[in-house]
Amino acid sequence: MDAREFLDILHVAERLKDTLRHCTTSQRRPESVAEHSWRISLMALLLRNEFPEADIDRVVAMCIVHDLGECFTGDIPTFVKTDGDRCTEDELLHGWLSSLPPEISRELSGLFREMEAQDTAEAKLFKALDKLEALIQHNESPLDTWSDNEYKLNLTYAFDTVAFSGWLTELRKEILSDTEKKLRDPQK
Repeated sequence: MDAREFLDILHVAERLKDTLRHCTTSQRRPESVAEHSWRISLMALLLRNEFPEADIDRVVAMCIVHDLGECFTGDIPTFVKTDGDRCTEDELLHGWLSSLPPEISRELSGLFREMEAQDTAEAKLFKALDKLEALIQHNESPLDTWSDNEYKLNLTYAFDTVAFSGWLTELRKEILSDTEKKLRDPQK
Protein backbone atom coordinates (compact mmCIF):
# COMPACT_ATOMS: atom_id res chain seq x y z
CA MET A 1 0.00 0.00 0.00
CA ASP A 2 1.40 3.37 -0.89
CA ALA A 3 1.03 6.57 1.10
CA ARG A 4 -1.85 7.90 -1.07
CA GLU A 5 -3.86 4.68 -0.68
CA PHE A 6 -3.29 4.84 3.08
CA LEU A 7 -4.54 8.44 3.25
CA ASP A 8 -7.55 7.63 1.07
CA ILE A 9 -8.60 4.86 3.49
CA LEU A 10 -8.20 7.20 6.46
CA HIS A 11 -10.26 9.91 4.74
CA VAL A 12 -13.18 7.51 4.33
CA ALA A 13 -12.86 6.21 7.92
CA GLU A 14 -12.79 9.80 9.23
CA ARG A 15 -16.48 10.01 8.39
CA LEU A 16 -17.20 7.91 11.48
CA LYS A 17 -16.05 10.79 13.68
CA ASP A 18 -18.98 12.83 12.36
CA THR A 19 -21.46 9.97 12.07
CA LEU A 20 -23.69 10.27 15.09
CA ARG A 21 -25.43 7.44 16.88
CA HIS A 22 -28.85 7.69 18.44
CA CYS A 23 -27.41 7.49 21.98
CA THR A 24 -25.99 10.37 23.96
CA THR A 25 -23.04 10.60 26.30
CA SER A 26 -23.42 11.26 30.01
CA GLN A 27 -23.18 14.98 29.19
CA ARG A 28 -26.04 14.78 26.63
CA ARG A 29 -23.80 15.07 23.58
CA PRO A 30 -24.65 12.72 20.71
CA GLU A 31 -22.13 9.91 20.58
CA SER A 32 -20.24 9.27 17.35
CA VAL A 33 -19.75 5.88 15.75
CA ALA A 34 -15.99 6.34 16.16
CA GLU A 35 -16.41 6.81 19.92
CA HIS A 36 -18.47 3.63 20.16
CA SER A 37 -15.85 1.68 18.19
CA TRP A 38 -13.08 3.09 20.36
CA ARG A 39 -14.76 1.99 23.57
CA ILE A 40 -15.51 -1.54 22.48
CA SER A 41 -11.87 -1.77 21.37
CA LEU A 42 -10.83 -0.67 24.86
CA MET A 43 -13.23 -3.22 26.38
CA ALA A 44 -11.59 -6.00 24.33
CA LEU A 45 -8.10 -4.88 25.31
CA LEU A 46 -9.04 -4.82 29.00
CA LEU A 47 -10.44 -8.36 28.77
CA ARG A 48 -7.25 -9.95 27.41
CA ASN A 49 -6.69 -11.93 30.65
CA GLU A 50 -10.34 -12.95 30.98
CA PHE A 51 -10.32 -14.60 27.54
CA PRO A 52 -6.85 -16.13 27.12
CA GLU A 53 -8.15 -18.52 24.45
CA ALA A 54 -9.11 -15.63 22.19
CA ASP A 55 -6.79 -13.69 19.90
CA ILE A 56 -7.54 -10.30 21.45
CA ASP A 57 -5.62 -8.45 18.75
CA ARG A 58 -8.08 -9.93 16.25
CA VAL A 59 -11.03 -8.96 18.48
CA VAL A 60 -9.70 -5.39 18.73
CA ALA A 61 -9.37 -5.30 14.92
CA MET A 62 -13.02 -6.38 14.61
CA CYS A 63 -14.06 -3.72 17.11
CA ILE A 64 -12.21 -1.02 15.20
CA VAL A 65 -13.63 -1.85 11.75
CA HIS A 66 -17.07 -3.30 12.47
CA ASP A 67 -19.04 -0.13 11.70
CA LEU A 68 -17.08 1.01 8.63
CA GLY A 69 -20.21 0.44 6.54
CA GLU A 70 -21.75 3.35 8.40
CA CYS A 71 -19.28 5.65 6.59
CA PHE A 72 -21.65 5.24 3.65
CA THR A 73 -25.09 4.91 5.26
CA GLY A 74 -24.86 6.65 8.61
CA ASP A 75 -25.93 4.94 11.81
CA ILE A 76 -29.31 3.27 11.79
CA PRO A 77 -30.27 2.04 15.26
CA THR A 78 -30.56 -1.74 15.47
CA PHE A 79 -34.20 -1.53 16.48
CA VAL A 80 -35.10 0.36 13.26
CA LYS A 81 -32.61 -1.14 10.80
CA THR A 82 -34.32 -3.21 8.11
CA ASP A 83 -32.97 -6.04 5.97
CA GLY A 84 -32.94 -3.54 3.10
CA ASP A 85 -30.79 -1.17 5.16
CA ARG A 86 -28.38 -4.01 5.98
CA CYS A 87 -28.20 -5.03 2.33
CA THR A 88 -27.45 -1.46 1.20
CA GLU A 89 -24.78 -1.04 3.88
CA ASP A 90 -23.19 -4.39 2.98
CA GLU A 91 -23.15 -3.58 -0.75
CA LEU A 92 -21.55 -0.19 -0.22
CA LEU A 93 -19.03 -1.54 2.30
CA HIS A 94 -18.02 -4.50 0.14
CA GLY A 95 -17.75 -2.28 -2.92
CA TRP A 96 -15.36 -0.03 -1.02
CA LEU A 97 -13.42 -2.96 0.45
CA SER A 98 -12.91 -4.44 -3.01
CA SER A 99 -11.40 -1.12 -4.18
CA LEU A 100 -8.69 -1.21 -1.51
CA PRO A 101 -5.16 -2.54 -2.04
CA PRO A 102 -5.44 -6.36 -2.35
CA GLU A 103 -3.77 -7.25 0.96
CA ILE A 104 -5.93 -4.80 2.92
CA SER A 105 -9.05 -5.85 1.03
CA ARG A 106 -8.43 -9.52 1.84
CA GLU A 107 -7.71 -8.83 5.51
CA LEU A 108 -10.72 -6.59 6.13
CA SER A 109 -13.08 -8.73 4.05
CA GLY A 110 -11.95 -11.76 6.05
CA LEU A 111 -12.72 -9.96 9.32
CA PHE A 112 -16.20 -9.04 8.09
CA ARG A 113 -16.89 -12.63 6.99
CA GLU A 114 -15.74 -13.91 10.38
CA MET A 115 -17.89 -11.38 12.25
CA GLU A 116 -20.91 -12.30 10.13
CA ALA A 117 -20.46 -16.07 10.54
CA GLN A 118 -20.11 -15.85 14.34
CA ASP A 119 -18.24 -19.18 14.38
CA THR A 120 -15.08 -18.15 16.23
CA ALA A 121 -14.45 -17.18 19.84
CA GLU A 122 -13.16 -13.85 18.57
CA ALA A 123 -16.29 -13.05 16.56
CA LYS A 124 -18.57 -14.01 19.45
CA LEU A 125 -16.60 -11.88 21.90
CA PHE A 126 -16.65 -8.91 19.51
CA LYS A 127 -20.43 -9.19 18.99
CA ALA A 128 -21.07 -9.39 22.72
CA LEU A 129 -18.92 -6.33 23.41
CA ASP A 130 -20.64 -4.38 20.62
CA LYS A 131 -24.04 -4.97 22.17
CA LEU A 132 -22.91 -4.55 25.78
CA GLU A 133 -21.21 -1.23 25.09
CA ALA A 134 -24.50 0.16 23.76
CA LEU A 135 -26.25 -0.90 26.96
CA ILE A 136 -23.52 0.61 29.12
CA GLN A 137 -23.73 3.87 27.17
CA HIS A 138 -27.47 4.00 27.66
CA ASN A 139 -27.00 3.55 31.38
CA GLU A 140 -24.55 6.45 31.34
CA SER A 141 -26.81 8.75 29.33
CA PRO A 142 -29.64 10.72 30.94
CA LEU A 143 -32.84 8.71 31.11
CA ASP A 144 -34.84 11.42 29.34
CA THR A 145 -32.69 10.88 26.23
CA TRP A 146 -33.89 7.27 25.88
CA SER A 147 -36.50 6.44 23.26
CA ASP A 148 -39.57 4.54 24.48
CA ASN A 149 -38.36 1.14 23.25
CA GLU A 150 -34.95 1.49 24.92
CA TYR A 151 -36.40 0.88 28.36
CA LYS A 152 -37.30 -2.69 27.41
CA LEU A 153 -34.15 -3.16 25.34
CA ASN A 154 -31.90 -2.23 28.24
CA LEU A 155 -33.70 -4.81 30.38
CA THR A 156 -33.67 -7.67 27.86
CA TYR A 157 -31.09 -7.08 25.09
CA ALA A 158 -27.97 -9.25 24.53
CA PHE A 159 -28.52 -12.02 27.07
CA ASP A 160 -28.49 -14.53 24.20
CA THR A 161 -25.31 -13.00 22.75
CA VAL A 162 -23.34 -13.40 26.00
CA ALA A 163 -24.63 -16.88 26.88
CA PHE A 164 -21.44 -18.55 25.59
CA SER A 165 -19.42 -16.97 28.43
CA GLY A 166 -19.96 -17.07 32.17
CA TRP A 167 -17.89 -13.90 32.56
CA LEU A 168 -19.90 -11.95 29.98
CA THR A 169 -23.16 -13.28 31.43
CA GLU A 170 -22.10 -11.89 34.80
CA LEU A 171 -21.22 -8.56 33.16
CA ARG A 172 -24.64 -8.47 31.50
CA LYS A 173 -26.27 -9.05 34.89
CA GLU A 174 -24.29 -6.14 36.37
CA ILE A 175 -25.39 -3.92 33.47
CA LEU A 176 -28.98 -5.00 34.13
CA SER A 177 -28.56 -4.09 37.78
CA ASP A 178 -27.34 -0.63 36.74
CA THR A 179 -30.34 -0.27 34.43
CA GLU A 180 -32.78 -1.23 37.17
CA LYS A 181 -31.18 1.28 39.57
CA LYS A 182 -31.35 3.99 36.88
CA LEU A 183 -35.02 3.27 36.25
CA ARG A 184 -35.80 3.40 39.98
CA ASP A 185 -33.80 6.62 40.53
CA PRO A 186 -33.02 8.49 37.29
CA GLN A 187 -30.92 11.09 39.17
CA LYS A 188 -28.20 8.53 39.99
